[in-house]
Amino acid sequence: MSQQQDPRTARTRAKLRRALLEECTSRALAEVSVTSLVRRAGVGRATFYLHYADLEALAVDACADVVRDAVDSLHAWRGTPDPAVPPPALFSFFEGLAPHAGLYRELLRPGGGGPLGHVLHQDLRARSRTERTLAGAPEPDLVATAVAATFTGVLADWLHGLIEATPAEITHRVWRLLVTLHRTPLP
Repeated sequence: MSQQQDPRTARTRAKLRRALLEECTSRALAEVSVTSLVRRAGVGRATFYLHYADLEALAVDACADVVRDAVDSLHAWRGTPDPAVPPPALFSFFEGLAPHAGLYRELLRPGGGGPLGHVLHQDLRARSRTERTLAGAPEPDLVATAVAATFTGVLADWLHGLIEATPAEITHRVWRLLVTLHRTPLP
């Protein structure tokens, strides 16, 4: 059994992720110490380093659910997408970011960079490419890259206050952008 499949490993990682999210509700990631984190999680310091190289690696892992939620929310429609009606899951995604927005801002820099931005771009690009390829749509690599870059950049800039919009407004704006990218005729 690999370390990833071991239930003890899963429980320990879950404790560490939960403890980090709790720590980051009252302070920035840069202010969190490994000591306070392992104390809150109820694990030893050596155990922390057995699972994660540093706090940033743990933070990206703890925020991986937001990446999965983003990818799923963008693909929560069937048939021909209506640019005026975004999937409800996309609105739920944007609305649900508030509790840990500070941590997301630390890991997702303006423009979409940063460790969480990299993971989001990679996962979204792979999912978009797969779906375009299965549908026989033209230019799956190009459009998948454009969709991933657009969404990641808009999300990051919105979280950083560079785009002023409510969750409902950003949901509609980003949805129209992405539908337009998918519908743009390519040579």
